[in-house]
Amino acid sequence: MKRFALIAVMITILGIAFSSTFTNDQATAAASAPVFKDIKGHWAEKTIADLVKQGILDGYPDGTFRPQEPVKVDQFIKMLVLSYTDLHQNGSRSWNLPFLQSLSEENQAILKQDYRYFDFKPNPVGYWAKQFIDVASDLHFLNKARYNDFQADMTRENVAEIVYYTLQETEFLEDGLFGQKMAQAYGDIMGATEREQKFIAETLVKGIMQGYPNGFFGVGDTVTRAESLVILNRLTDKSKRLAITVSPEKLERVVPTLGGGKKIIVFPDKRMWDAYEALIQAGQLRGSNHDLYETTLRLFKDQAEKDSVLNRPSGAAAVDEEAAVWLDPQYNTYGITMRLREGTLARNKEVVEQFANQLFGYNASVFKELFNDICKKVESGAKVASQQKLIGSDNVNIQIDAAAKTVIFSIATKK
Repeated sequence: MKRFALIAVMITILGIAFSSTFTNDQATAAASAPVFKDIKGHWAEKTIADLVKQGILDGYPDGTFRPQEPVKVDQFIKMLVLSYTDLHQNGSRSWNLPFLQSLSEENQAILKQDYRYFDFKPNPVGYWAKQFIDVASDLHFLNKARYNDFQADMTRENVAEIVYYTLQETEFLEDGLFGQKMAQAYGDIMGATEREQKFIAETLVKGIMQGYPNGFFGVGDTVTRAESLVILNRLTDKSKRLAITVSPEKLERVVPTLGGGKKIIVFPDKRMWDAYEALIQAGQLRGSNHDLYETTLRLFKDQAEKDSVLNRPSGAAAVDEEAAVWLDPQYNTYGITMRLREGTLARNKEVVEQFANQLFGYNASVFKELFNDICKKVESGAKVASQQKLIGSDNVNIQIDAAAKTVIFSIATKK
């Protein structure tokens, strides 16, 4: 009996409720895990059952899951790490391939070098969650220095912060303005710091977290075990995310991102909204030798250059498109970047003219004359200084890299 009691204590200390240690028999059992007696009819019942089968966590020895209990910081971090892994028949784990591909080269190197022996199991000696916290910290999913107690209850702001930084490393961050508008709709949002509001806004616009029916987000509230599973499921599986509605009347638009994703952009005014339409039409003038992701239209010399840019091997020297026409909604700025290789001006003449006509209206001829004059001089090797011109109500800032024969026209309304 004493031996049994000792084993039970050790299991509790290691946090068996969130354990990822599996034998072959345990892995098989996970695939047909029983329904816990306290989750039947619970709003997260299916998600709980699905993630138990994936070995992300387990229930308690008494046959309960306790979905309403607060999740601890260390438990949440462990579940986050395991959510990006695959469980194999023999009970071992490995990083999920799409997850690895989503990481930067730096983070991939960290996993390959610093964590090549990481077995996804709690530490058998010392603090059980140390390895999970270390790997999440090294991947920049969290700053462990911000936590005084990893066994404290996880708050909704804590979760939003970790989700924010995980998204920053594995996907992309959404337009901040749209997220802020969503966050401001909740009656208690001002109870969060400005920094926390940024985190909350991102989780809302991504469809990963949501507020409560009472109109509050739940600032300061703890996150339950059930809620944490649902949040992590939405984070790691985009098909589970909440649908977000945009309003063209409010200048909100869904735009494509590199890799087949989508992003919501809020344009600062109707002028930039119309300029985006001009980007769509201008790209078509170059046939297939273009792409338009987010608010940047990239223009390629030909299919070979396009393939070189899009399929650049890891570690190879950067390859750039010959020209780009872009919008920056955050700073209400427009621009054209020209890398003046042989024939660049001729190939992109129609695109630049169409964009200039849309942007400058009756002042378009003045801009086009300036544009052609500067580009031809730089292309010929003539010495041209960076400069600024006023065209109508717009400041046109011209930055020149003579050695690379690159000219950047940055256009912003005069204030």
